[in-house]
Amino acid sequence: MKDNVSVITVFYLSGLNETMSQRWIIFFFSLLCYCIILLVNVSLIVTIILDNSLHEPMYILLCVFCMNGLYGTTGFFPKFLWDLLSVVHIISYPGCLVQAHVMYSFFCSDVSILAVMAYDRYLAICRPLEYHTIMSKQRLMKLVCFSCITPFCAGGIVIFFASRLQLCSSYISKLFCVNWVIVTLACFPSETAVNSIVTYIIIIIYVFHGFLIIWSYIYLIKTCVNSIENRAKFMQTCVPHLTSLVMVLVTVLFDITNMRVGSKDLQQSLQKFVVIQCFVILPLMNPLIYGFKLTKIRIKILRVITSKCDLKH
Repeated sequence: MKDNVSVITVFYLSGLNETMSQRWIIFFFSLLCYCIILLVNVSLIVTIILDNSLHEPMYILLCVFCMNGLYGTTGFFPKFLWDLLSVVHIISYPGCLVQAHVMYSFFCSDVSILAVMAYDRYLAICRPLEYHTIMSKQRLMKLVCFSCITPFCAGGIVIFFASRLQLCSSYISKLFCVNWVIVTLACFPSETAVNSIVTYIIIIIYVFHGFLIIWSYIYLIKTCVNSIENRAKFMQTCVPHLTSLVMVLVTVLFDITNMRVGSKDLQQSLQKFVVIQCFVILPLMNPLIYGFKLTKIRIKILRVITSKCDLKH
């Protein structure tokens, strides 16, 4: 084989080794969480798609946000549940690259969608007279495509360069595959220079996303301070967005800490926190927060529930 092609065909995931004594309890609660995540996200997506009155930029972006949540959790839960039922926790080399790509693009898409949602709220509250002109259907579709396709391509580029590395170990001390762990298994650290450059470029791009969000909220807060009506809009539509943003940022910060710390015990604790935060709390809380906070969605869901209860009686 060529020098730049890995001879490793499978990876061994060792993140579950310490918890196998409680695997049936973990399996039950993980399956329950996954089913609830599917239920709440699919319910919100279907509600928005089927109701024409919810075909507005804010709700369409929320629909895309929930779809991305399903995309990320589907990249994690089925394999995780299978590993809980298996004695040996392995994943094929191509499967590991696919999972790492899903994880990478999922995180990046979350940040991109949150940036577009912040821009949408800025236009709606700070420039209401121009809102429908600027946030047209064509522009909304372009922003949605940007939020989904760009992270997918960025993740593909990162994984492509990772796949070119010659690896000297097949053991991954995590519950799932991620790009930075694959890179650390490289035989020759000097070969990872291109991976580092590409990664830093993508990080800079998404830091600019963060600046866009901060800039939007500076103007939002300035506009809302002296207006009771705008304050009400801010509390109803921006607080859920800020909550989602804080949860994403906390997850990213803990994952970066996980990369840097040297203590194995601390790494295990951080890893478990990141998994719970990223694949349980975020996909579960986002539709619940928006569903209860946004009046239109709350009314539609309550109507569906009450109508079904009436039919039963």
